[in-house]
Amino acid sequence: MLYAMILFILAGIAEVGGGYLIWLWLRESKSFYLGIAGTAALFLYGVIATFQAFPSFGRVYAAYGGVFIVVSILWGWWIDKKTPDMYDWAGACICLAGVAVMLFAPRH
Repeated sequence: MLYAMILFILAGIAEVGGGYLIWLWLRESKSFYLGIAGTAALFLYGVIATFQAFPSFGRVYAAYGGVFIVVSILWGWWIDKKTPDMYDWAGACICLAGVAVMLFAPRH
């Protein structure tokens, strides 16, 4: 499970980071090269997910969604300097609880 969580976190960093670089390029008129780097990071995000051991694409991406939310909150806090409030953390915890249900539910 540690391997799966590391992959989820790496995918989240690649996705949020890639989106952020493209945001900087298009919304804040930064260098075109940031857009290229963002595209590469988003491509890497798609590749990272294929290393998950779970057999179901949909379940992996659904579970990853909760991790993505937490990574996004942390990114906003560390990079954009926007401190998350109690509701951000409460929502993130709810999402992670959903991830745990999806990944750890006993299935036959």
